[in-house]
Amino acid sequence: MSNEDKTDLIEIQILEKIRGLLKNRVNEILEQRQFLIPLFELSEFKGRSAVVPVVAILNCERTEKERIIQQDAYSLTISFSVHETEESEVYCYAYCTAVCKAIGENPTLDGIVDRIIVIGKKVMPPKKANCGMDWEVIISLRITVEGMNNAS
Repeated sequence: MSNEDKTDLIEIQILEKIRGLLKNRVNEILEQRQFLIPLFELSEFKGRSAVVPVVAILNCERTEKERIIQQDAYSLTISFSVHETEESEVYCYAYCTAVCKAIGENPTLDGIVDRIIVIGKKVMPPKKANCGMDWEVIISLRITVEGMNNAS
């Protein structure tokens, strides 16, 4: 198997683990809240009773030091829309908190990566209030993987 194939495999593993984290642990955290929050759904669901996140690896970069020690640094985003309601803003911050908590509980994604950290959270209200537009949330993550893990 070539090094490129191994890199592709680690990227797929990362995406699958993040999606699993959202569907399982983050939803468990959201269900423990005192009020009802729409849960994450990982399908092509189109409705107001769930939120469908988009998980994407934006790039893999290496500084000179990371190249020498064979460490890859991935930038990953979790983005989603929340339908505008009176509770939308609260929901957005609840999602951010739940994602951060779940990542803090499992910063190695069960040993697949060396470390994952949240580097940014962005909550954007609709451009025009009360017109039926969606709130947008983007959670940015940095993931590091040592070269040895790519060999597995």
